[in-house]
Amino acid sequence: MARAGGSVDIVATAEDKAAAAPVQEFAQELGVDLVAVPLAMLAPQRTPTRSGRVPARYGGGSLCEAAALAAAGRGAVLTVTRVISADGLATVAIAERNEG
Repeated sequence: MARAGGSVDIVATAEDKAAAAPVQEFAQELGVDLVAVPLAMLAPQRTPTRSGRVPARYGGGSLCEAAALAAAGRGAVLTVTRVISADGLATVAIAERNEG
């Protein structure tokens, strides 16, 4: 998270990944709720980056960006685009609700 910057209120991921121990541990370490985003809500999200693996599996560009946007709600904006962990095993993006 230090590389991504920003503050975090929730951790969101695709519903089929939410039961994974590393994801649950990450949310617990941050002291925030974990939101399992329904798969149908991921593909419609417009993401500025694209993963080579995500379109085939989830129908969108970036899973972390799509999950962040979907969880933040209508009108959400990304404040941090996809950041890939040093080992390449995880990605993170931060979205903010548009309260205006």
